[in-house]
Amino acid sequence: MPELPEVQTIVNTLQPQVARRRIVGVELRRADVLTPPGFDLPNHLDGRKVQSISRRGKRIVFRLDSGQGFFIHLGMSGQLTIHLPADPVAKHTHLIIHLSKSLHLRFRDPRRFGGIHWLGDQSPDGSMGPEPLTLRTAQLAKRLSHSRRPIKSALLDQSVIAGLGNIYVDESLFSAGIHPMKLASDLLPGQIIRLNRAIKSTLRRAIQLGGSSLRDYRDANGQPGGFQHHHRVYHRDGRPCVSCKQKIEKIILAGRSTHFCPRCQPG
Repeated sequence: MPELPEVQTIVNTLQPQVARRRIVGVELRRADVLTPPGFDLPNHLDGRKVQSISRRGKRIVFRLDSGQGFFIHLGMSGQLTIHLPADPVAKHTHLIIHLSKSLHLRFRDPRRFGGIHWLGDQSPDGSMGPEPLTLRTAQLAKRLSHSRRPIKSALLDQSVIAGLGNIYVDESLFSAGIHPMKLASDLLPGQIIRLNRAIKSTLRRAIQLGGSSLRDYRDANGQPGGFQHHHRVYHRDGRPCVSCKQKIEKIILAGRSTHFCPRCQPG
């Protein structure tokens, strides 16, 4: 599932091509990817100008010149890409937004875990926690202090921190030297400082490299990311640790594959 770096990369590559353009037509090819059901999305988009594109958590948020907006969640296999009108329309393309100056914005999602959500004039925040790139150490400490869950599980909870997923939690915990099974409330002050720094540096490096393309993810121009070549623990089980040469281990934690170095992440 695309996480914060992938979603931010899509926003970064969409912004110069889509922002300030007028919507001149809308094709909603599958109504069941839209929330609320039965909403007349084409009527609310047609003729409007895209005012801005931003990210909140893993959501790609579009604001219109009317002040209203919508967001797209990519789910597990979603892609949001720019095309010329003559480009062949790929199978499982559920939404095509026709933009001025002959561009198409297309949302494709073969597995349909993603979707389009109309916001109107509401905030996209929902129950999401703060953004990790601006999170202060004191905020992180407070949010973890009452959780008796393993730190890996706590960081995956979008109401604790927004935007993190399996890849970047594993990579951040490795960078901070914290075992994924350690209880969140048992982290010492020094560990929380290291963890906050590790989350920020890991995410910034991943954004710099365009995110991780393991399967379906592409940016808005259809290009894969490059951070998958720099993973230090994620999907490297059985291979030597880049720091100490101990074999990377894999466990299942809360139903999610979890990768760590038993020597570099003792607790």
